Amino acid sequence: MSQNKKEISYTLLKAGIASIPILGGAASEILPLLLKSPIEKRKEFWMKEVGEKLKILEKSNTISLTELSKNDIFIDTIIRISTEALKTSEQEKLIYFKNALINTAILENLDISEVNIFTRFITEFTIWHIQILNLFDNPTNWFSRNEVNFPKFSSAPLSKVLVIAFSELKDRNEFYNLIWSDLYRSGLINTAELNVGITSNGLKSSRTTAFGKKFLSFIQQDEIQ
Repeated sequence: MSQNKKEISYTLLKAGIASIPILGGAASEILPLLLKSPIEKRKEFWMKEVGEKLKILEKSNTISLTELSKNDIFIDTIIRISTEALKTSEQEKLIYFKNALINTAILENLDISEVNIFTRFITEFTIWHIQILNLFDNPTNWFSRNEVNFPKFSSAPLSKVLVIAFSELKDRNEFYNLIWSDLYRSGLINTAELNVGITSNGLKSSRTTAFGKKFLSFIQQDEIQ
């Protein structure tokens, strides 16, 4: 791979984030002083993380950086995702943003509207939104992966499964009900209520919609990566 080609991954990222201002000109002098260094560090970290991943993918012939530089959907996504990624220090969110960007580079026939919606979900949702969505995408697999015994109920509300999976949410009914409402309103889950009794088989059923599954797939790292 030529030196020029190696630098394309970084150039693509720079094109997306170079225009992001530190602060507006009308801001007081103390705030730029406080924020400039942290923001520059975030930019450097983000460019390195994604740039290295793009180079690895090209080396494995999964993508062509030259072709990506001509891909409008990918360029749009770099700008949008990089802007949002620089606003957070949450490592899990940064992983989701990175996976979304890499999947935009890999996947074909993407709908830019869907990509923008999924990016907005990562931005606006808390980590709890995505963890709860993951849990109820396949409850039995989640419990197995986390080496927790699936609860034995003849009938119980989904909220019982939730608080067993995440003990931190016990007695935080208003909090997790709000998250559930957000997920339902966004079309990611197919069940409106967490607190209605459901049979034992029903508790093990997936609660994500096709759109919800697509979102989870988009923010996760593919096996080929």
